[in-house]
Amino acid sequence: MEQQTKLRRAVSAKTVKPLRSAKQAKLVLEDGSEYSGWSFGKARSQAGEVVFTTGMAGYPQSLTDPSFRGQILVSTYPLVGNYGVPLSKSGEPFFDEAGIPVHFESGRIQVSGFVVSEACEEPSHFASGLTLASWLERNNVPGIWGIDTRALTIRLREHGVMMGKILVEGSRDVTLDSGLVPHPVADVSPAETSVLFPAGMTEAEAAVLPTIALVDCGAKANIIRCLLARKVKVLRLPWNHDLSGITFDGIFLSNGPGDPKACGRTIAMVRKAFSLGKPVFGICLGNQIMALAAGADTYKLPYGHRGQNQPCIESGGRCYITSQNHGYAVRAETLPSGWEPWFINGNDGTIEGIRCSTGPFSAVQFHPEGCPGPRDTEFLIDRFIEQVKVMK
Repeated sequence: MEQQTKLRRAVSAKTVKPLRSAKQAKLVLEDGSEYSGWSFGKARSQAGEVVFTTGMAGYPQSLTDPSFRGQILVSTYPLVGNYGVPLSKSGEPFFDEAGIPVHFESGRIQVSGFVVSEACEEPSHFASGLTLASWLERNNVPGIWGIDTRALTIRLREHGVMMGKILVEGSRDVTLDSGLVPHPVADVSPAETSVLFPAGMTEAEAAVLPTIALVDCGAKANIIRCLLARKVKVLRLPWNHDLSGITFDGIFLSNGPGDPKACGRTIAMVRKAFSLGKPVFGICLGNQIMALAAGADTYKLPYGHRGQNQPCIESGGRCYITSQNHGYAVRAETLPSGWEPWFINGNDGTIEGIRCSTGPFSAVQFHPEGCPGPRDTEFLIDRFIEQVKVMK
């Protein structure tokens, strides 16, 4: 592998043309390994936890996904930026009728840095309003390209995710710990409660709809879109809400970044929800929080599951291809009586979903609403809404 890496660097030095005005840059990992390339995006140094994603497309969604908050993202797909960034002529994101970003998963880029093998300078797509490099620069996010992302991914798989930093020629050096985000969920969760209605409905018309309390720990935009498309009223709550003073028919626990054990107030909220007996459904971080609320334990995965091609086997034998972005998992042996694994990862056997046999509580580790896809398991959201309607 070392010989292959040296050969590729030698070839790249002769055949790869740096981006215009690009500066030299390098990615330095906490184990001391370094990967040299060129800067694109904002020419600044930045630290963060280095993780990789196996998605072949969807970089606008990945870069704006709150679950990546504060991380340096490595794309295993070799060419990134070939369809640009879908923005209006004025450089603004596109929004749907409900005011939700169409092509992004939040209102800002969430990653600390972006690492790719090759960044396309000349995108070709009718919706492209900006190049990837220009978009990153506008948002003060550094990128590095021209390195062997295959070798980097293998290192992360063998040694696990680790802290790292992008160092750009001529910019101030940074320490590895400067990339730590103390409480990433609090950083991406809304500060106040808000109410959302399906497009075209008035508040009076929406009053008769089932009300879903969305516990927003960093919810992806497509979660909200999927809920509103099913004609429900969404009560969007901060991560630390205690459920007092509100009326709802079901609870949806969103995805989010970081260690679920740092969300003690959310865990307490879910325990309270269990006592109310109303349907609760969680995804991603919501799956881990539900497990902790039930009395189970979670742990950090060596390198996490991030991408659009994770196989998940449902109890009964059917396998689905799913979109995922998480670094923690539930310990199967710690699930209490009345709880059972629902989905299992076909690659490493980790739990991908849990359900309760004594109450209307279930969760999955993957994203049924995955954007840009796959969305083979979106029917799980339908099941949850139907359960809410039956018990309303």
